[in-house]
Amino acid sequence: MGKKEISFTADAPCGLLELLISKQPSKPRGKVKSELEHGLVSVDGKSVTKYNYPVKPGQQVRIGTFTPKYEKNKSPFLDIIYEDRDFLAINKPAGMLSIATEKEREETAYRLAADYLHGRIFILHRLDRDTSGVLVFAKNGELRDTLQDNWDSAAKLRSYVAVTEGIPSPEQGRIENMLRETETHLVYVASRGDGKRAVTNYKVRKKNDSYALVDIDIETGRKNQIRVHMSSLGCPIAGDKKYGAETNPAHRLCLHANKLIIVHPYTGKEMIFASPVPKKIMRIL
Repeated sequence: MGKKEISFTADAPCGLLELLISKQPSKPRGKVKSELEHGLVSVDGKSVTKYNYPVKPGQQVRIGTFTPKYEKNKSPFLDIIYEDRDFLAINKPAGMLSIATEKEREETAYRLAADYLHGRIFILHRLDRDTSGVLVFAKNGELRDTLQDNWDSAAKLRSYVAVTEGIPSPEQGRIENMLRETETHLVYVASRGDGKRAVTNYKVRKKNDSYALVDIDIETGRKNQIRVHMSSLGCPIAGDKKYGAETNPAHRLCLHANKLIIVHPYTGKEMIFASPVPKKIMRIL
């Protein structure tokens, strides 16, 4: 939920930033500055962004809620689904790396996003190379650090859609275990208690004799987590030969990140980034 509006009357002449800080003593100075920079503050109904704007006694100061501004897609190389002064969200295609590796440094989502913005950009999370869907970048390092330091609470929803070989049983459940990675980069469920905790929630939406369309929400973001967890149920994701799939009906990994909800650390607003599931995946069922 977004924060509520705050209003008060100035009782002495002073600069706007000074007044905002004095009226919100428990709020970090950086967040107060961000409220101004994002145009959330008004004086007598007029939006003001200057720190040193002179406020007179009796003037009404209001701190409003955040309304993001959308921009049109201006990049021929990126499928941009959302952009404002803080975030860039794209629909990453299957087969593209999120960030560079030793073998691939050019054709990555990060490189294309950096080229588009003519400067530095900061990735907030990753998707597997063969997973398509919502990938979000921050436009400044402070925002990236704040979100990543509190990612489990900031990322309110990380939703995926998958097609699995076979129908998971039960058709709705929660998988929680420990995952480990081999030297050859294969992730597996640890039989003992060591490893990294991984939690996946799933629900079958639709099914036929061979496949199931599954809605998935993750509470942790481990490497290959969803792929390993579905495989552990005996229902690997279609097209995922690495984790046991025998068929490839869409000629790609049938896993798509369809929605990510992040709480903006400065405004308290829920930022909803969404991408429709590719028709190639939906047509299987």
